[in-house]
Amino acid sequence: MMHNLSQFEQIALFAVLGISICGLLYALLLRGQILREEKGTEKMIEVWNAIREGSNAYLKKQLITILPLIAVLTVALFLSVYIVPPSRDALERFPGYSDNEVKTIIGLGRAVAFVMGASFSLLVGQLGMRMAVHANVRCAWQARKSFAGALRVAYRAGTITGMLTDGLGLLGGTLIFMYFGVAAPDALLGFGFGGTLLALFMRVGGGIYTKAADVGADLVGKVEAGIPEDDPRNPAVIADLVGDNVGDCAGMAADIFESYEVTIVSALILGLALYHMTHQLQWIIFPLLVRGIGVLSSIIGTYLVRTGPGKRGDAMKAIFSGFAWSAVISVILFALVGWYYLQDIHGGWWRPVAAVALGVLLAVAIDRVTEYFTGTDAAPVREVVKATRTGSATTILSGFSLGLESSVWSVFLIAITIFGSIMIFGTMDGLDAAQKIAYTLYGVAMTGIGMLTLTGNNVAMDSFGPISDNANGIGEMAWHDQTDQETIEARQILADLDGVGNTTKAITKGVAIGSAVIAAVSLFGSFITDVSVINPEVLKNGIRVSVPTVFVGMLLGGALPWLFSSFCVQAVARAAAQIVEEVRRQFRNGVLEGKIKPDYSRCVNISTTAAQKELISLALMGIVTPILVGLLLGVEALGGFLAGIIVSGQLLAVFMSNAGGAWDNAKKVIEDEPRDPAQNTGKGSERHKAAVVGDTVGDPLKDTSGPALNPMIKVVNLVSVIVAPVVVQYNDLGWAGWSVVVVLLAALTWSIIQSKKPTPTLE
Repeated sequence: MMHNLSQFEQIALFAVLGISICGLLYALLLRGQILREEKGTEKMIEVWNAIREGSNAYLKKQLITILPLIAVLTVALFLSVYIVPPSRDALERFPGYSDNEVKTIIGLGRAVAFVMGASFSLLVGQLGMRMAVHANVRCAWQARKSFAGALRVAYRAGTITGMLTDGLGLLGGTLIFMYFGVAAPDALLGFGFGGTLLALFMRVGGGIYTKAADVGADLVGKVEAGIPEDDPRNPAVIADLVGDNVGDCAGMAADIFESYEVTIVSALILGLALYHMTHQLQWIIFPLLVRGIGVLSSIIGTYLVRTGPGKRGDAMKAIFSGFAWSAVISVILFALVGWYYLQDIHGGWWRPVAAVALGVLLAVAIDRVTEYFTGTDAAPVREVVKATRTGSATTILSGFSLGLESSVWSVFLIAITIFGSIMIFGTMDGLDAAQKIAYTLYGVAMTGIGMLTLTGNNVAMDSFGPISDNANGIGEMAWHDQTDQETIEARQILADLDGVGNTTKAITKGVAIGSAVIAAVSLFGSFITDVSVINPEVLKNGIRVSVPTVFVGMLLGGALPWLFSSFCVQAVARAAAQIVEEVRRQFRNGVLEGKIKPDYSRCVNISTTAAQKELISLALMGIVTPILVGLLLGVEALGGFLAGIIVSGQLLAVFMSNAGGAWDNAKKVIEDEPRDPAQNTGKGSERHKAAVVGDTVGDPLKDTSGPALNPMIKVVNLVSVIVAPVVVQYNDLGWAGWSVVVVLLAALTWSIIQSKKPTPTLE
């Protein structure tokens, strides 16, 4: 492939490859800096070891659970290319080979890329989580010295995960393109699917684990016993702290990684369509150059995050300042590269640059909107705090309405962005209607590329949340009997960082959801493009909602996120109930009075068992349903199915994420108040108990169901793009097709029955 590129393009691709390696080396540099920091006292290290061992044990068990399905899907992806003729791009890339030989090459490429995507997603999650665990105890110790030191350790440890996401994502995508060239989308579909599927596993499993423990610990510890959060007497506290790592760190890192990959996949598929129209490779290579610029900008921006010396500082201001610097640097470099490299493309060099810049602006806008609806100083959260005066019901209603409203504004921002792409590319002269749609969809894909340009910053912001949360928990457990001034100041620093961490987690969830929608819309365009390549007549009139089967498909697509979310919340509720009973049992046996030591392992085992139970069943829902819809209702109905899941999933995900974030931060605001029983303020007050109930309602929404919808939506979209050529080729099922339908229906039925089963109880 490289011989078809100009000298500049060859140099640029190797430069992008080098930048990906630089991102990984930067992560290695930061790792060394973090590990050189002190871990603190013996008691702190004891708590830290319990968290570390629990986190590692959970991820090991999760990997064992999912490996069989990964093996089956690897074989399925290899065989999938034999069902349809090889694409013209594959034949162009490998001239001189027979059709069967080309199929074998593409099949191996897709299978290997799938394993590589899954492995990279796993590495990002596992290595990022391990660094977060190493950082939490060091952050807690730095809090005894300065605010700046604690912020530095927490944020730079989070940056390691961000750089792993950037570096591995860019490395894999670039290597696949350099070998497969114009046939790269065939293999990249496997790469994106592998990353997305692992993200779904880690999001679902980690989310159920963390929220089962968190809800159980809060309901008995805070509400019933009136003890502080992370009190060492609470038997569920270690499971809660472990959950922060396996849910927020490992899960979110894998989630952003797969969004990073999916946007590249869709951009290259749509860029390939423009390449066939214009014979200009710039449409394909420019997205990779943008990705390289993003890694460089993130390295600079993340290193600039710092505050002055002293015991207090504005962490949110420092973090957003680094984000803003990265955004400014990246947009300037986009313009320079676009001006130099895209001079002769149809429509003008500024159009792709404008689309990418629009994506960066969308990320910033979602940041600001999410911070407004979930930040501790903003009016919405203050309204939730006010609602706690009249009890749990009004607290829940206030957060519920806030989440509903925030969904509307998020959709509004995404709609404006897509309309912006229409204005940028849809106003070009000399194009027919189909060509305008192709250019506009490419613009949407480039918007997604731009939105995730600052992935390093976004993942750093997200990992900062659980690291500071864990540091606060370690401080509570290790220093609970210390009342000296240094400890009080250190606890306040950690509480401040924890509060900011709640907001940064909510912000990055907003970006992840927004990017999921943009990526899904791009994949929707890829779906239409791939179908048109196989048979231009199938969707020549578009996807018509007026056709009854299409409308049925749209209804089914709209319903799937609700069923999926229901099973996630049910799993948390069942496991949390078991943890509540276990904590109550240990309290009755004298844990609170110090008669016996808390048995942390029991709650860890309950959370682990609950999470493992749902992994395969919920993943199968996302894999099986689009295949069934395509086979039974046709490819146009499958398009309606995708439209339904994108709209419904986005609204539901934003609602759950922001409502949960607002309830959580409302609780933090009350906990920071001076305790005064007469004024009903502070920890232990009735207002605090109402806020804790709101928080426990929001926990499975913001950290389990909401985030898990991101990879689920993209799993459905990627499976649809992979299966669409098969559906078009074989619209008459025959006995073999109906046999497949029966097997898939049985698998879907099993997954629903499995998800509704009660969580096994421990003896």
